[in-house]
Amino acid sequence: MPVVATPLPITAVTRRSILLLSLACFCSMFAQRVCDPMLPELARVFSVDLSQAAQVVSLFALGYGVAQFVYGPLGDRLGKFRIVAWASLACCLCSVMAALAGSLPMLLFARMAMGIATAAIVPLTLAWIGDTVHGAQIQETIARVGVGTTLGAASGQLIGGVFTQSLGWRWSFGFLALLLGLVGLFLLWDWRRQKALAVPAVAPAVGGRRPSFFAQTWPIVSGPWSRTVLLVAFVEGAVGMGVLALWAAHLQDAMGLPVSTAGAIVALFGLGSLVYLVAARRLITRLGQHGLSVLGGSLMGVCALVVAYTPLWQLTGPASVVAGFGFAMFHNTMQANAAQMAPAARGTAVSLFASALFLGQSMGASLASSLFETVGSRSVVALGGAVMVVLGWVMGWALRRRHRLLLDG
Repeated sequence: MPVVATPLPITAVTRRSILLLSLACFCSMFAQRVCDPMLPELARVFSVDLSQAAQVVSLFALGYGVAQFVYGPLGDRLGKFRIVAWASLACCLCSVMAALAGSLPMLLFARMAMGIATAAIVPLTLAWIGDTVHGAQIQETIARVGVGTTLGAASGQLIGGVFTQSLGWRWSFGFLALLLGLVGLFLLWDWRRQKALAVPAVAPAVGGRRPSFFAQTWPIVSGPWSRTVLLVAFVEGAVGMGVLALWAAHLQDAMGLPVSTAGAIVALFGLGSLVYLVAARRLITRLGQHGLSVLGGSLMGVCALVVAYTPLWQLTGPASVVAGFGFAMFHNTMQANAAQMAPAARGTAVSLFASALFLGQSMGASLASSLFETVGSRSVVALGGAVMVVLGWVMGWALRRRHRLLLDG
């Protein structure tokens, strides 16, 4: 009878590093979502339409996605933790630039630069976890780090809305710069502590040479399962994140809610994600990855329909909570599969996943904002929800099929 190895417990030192990385992920998602509730105000301040103001979201996502082609191989070569530390400090400077922007083009430049700097944080954190944590504990550990990303997204939407209405939109970026500066310094300190332990972060390649970027990337993009994960990630980014960026604008436009209230309602999305992350261990065991995908996509899609068409704004709060719960189920499953696509080049694999996700978000946010004026915000939000339902079922079918093939093999 085969003996099943018990996963080694995560050490206290590693837990501390994971906590710091989770704080960096918090700041990363804060930066990503902080502009969502301020789009109508930016359109007013800079005298542009909503689609032009929404470029602060789409250009951030574009920079984030394109930068992945650099950060993945860079993390595999120089060390993932170190890159995350320096990227956090770089994003701090970009936040200061955004706070001081005197025109929309300057703000757009700062947001794209912020997306490029932030791009290293979450993907290389996931890759570092994949390198450090036992395979059986990867999805659960990623779910725990997801607490940071979830709270960051919710805080960005909430604080972005509150500051925009009270102190002004610039204060949101100033607050973010302070957080990133502190977290970046702590990460740098922890990396130097790791370096002092003389534990090599990156294993040398055979023969003393590291593989080229093409040699690392081609096995990933050419594999049928990797292509499936990357394609689903692109669509998820477009409809699950790109359209989500305009939920607050929809609540202001269709229901006449003030910016702070709309931002607070969308921030409840993060509360739902947090509920999932608390219950992740039981749900992963009970539902499996295919069940998480189907149920998660369905919940988010149905709740998007509620947000789009309900005549009572009071129902949009609970709908945002349940939508966040469903999205976290789906997205956590996608992250776990991305972290295990290519163990030999994990940084490159996760960065390609993030690139697909955020290039999809950039395209989705641009397309959705342009459709706001033609088909209306209700139709845009509803269409995004319908596609999420289909995507959840498609990914669930693909996961079940892959599981059967692995058993047969």
